Amino acid sequence: MPWPSRKRDKGAAADKKEPDAKKKKTEEETEDKEEEEKSTKPPAGSSKSGWKNWKKAKESDSGGEESKITYCHWLLKSEPESRLEKGVDVKFSIEDLKAQPNQTTFWEGVRNYQARNFLRAMKLGQQAFFYHSNCKEPGIVGIVKIVKEAYPDHTQFDQKDPHYDSSSRKENPKWSMVDVQFVRMTKRFIPLSEIKTHHLAHKADGGPLKNMMLFTRQRLSIQPLTQEEFDFVLSLEEEKPH
Repeated sequence: MPWPSRKRDKGAAADKKEPDAKKKKTEEETEDKEEEEKSTKPPAGSSKSGWKNWKKAKESDSGGEESKITYCHWLLKSEPESRLEKGVDVKFSIEDLKAQPNQTTFWEGVRNYQARNFLRAMKLGQQAFFYHSNCKEPGIVGIVKIVKEAYPDHTQFDQKDPHYDSSSRKENPKWSMVDVQFVRMTKRFIPLSEIKTHHLAHKADGGPLKNMMLFTRQRLSIQPLTQEEFDFVLSLEEEKPH
């Protein structure tokens, strides 16, 4: 029996720590709701010193050349706390993933077209951040990798599944999924509020998180990351929590 869906594109709720985070739906009628993630106002101060130190190290490695803007990493949102959707508990934490056979599972239930297209763009071996969402303190908890590229999502044909889609046909499936495998926990929990602090500072000084989709397209449960975005966020696990 497959695990409940991990995706929050349909009927997604805002993070509990942000009761005012609801946004008016702007997608077309055929697109489902995407999850919104907005952190509380970041603490006073700037991340410029941290960004400069990171940039200095990167320039030393690359000769100062800026990397091209291409998406080669991902961020996958999942809910670590119980929530019923059409009578089914959609909870799925990174601990649930670790408990799976070979620590591997399919990432099904995505019902937003842009998020689906991102799934279809994923390549074997690419890594993604596992992001706990719609909880007291959302943020990054671990790293997974893509072990099977996009193929038809079987839940779209299952009438008992909360993400059943009666308009999808087996000869031309609308929705896809990938298989992911646990790689490791991050050395520490990296909260959304901390990432946002850097994002706001980088908007001012041109740092790598200035256009991070976690803040420009908050409600998507599947988000691409550039190499620079992934590297910078990963570097935060070496720093002391703010």
